[in-house]
Amino acid sequence: MLRRFRSAAGAALVAVATLLVLAAPAGAQQLVDAGKEGDGSGGLAFVIMVVVIVGIAGSLFFLDHVRRNRLPEEED
Repeated sequence: MLRRFRSAAGAALVAVATLLVLAAPAGAQQLVDAGKEGDGSGGLAFVIMVVVIVGIAGSLFFLDHVRRNRLPEEED
């Protein structure tokens, strides 16, 4: 039992450390520069913004849907 906990904790620690190491370079730079004129990056930035907004709205809708299904139904 203790051996499984140690290996699970070790795997979680390695996963968190890997994510932190891989995310560090992305945090130091701008991935999409929408300020340049004439190279189409403004359109790409708009598309990425729309995808993020739709993703957030979809996840909120999904979470609300799951919460409503888990609540006991009210009897009239």
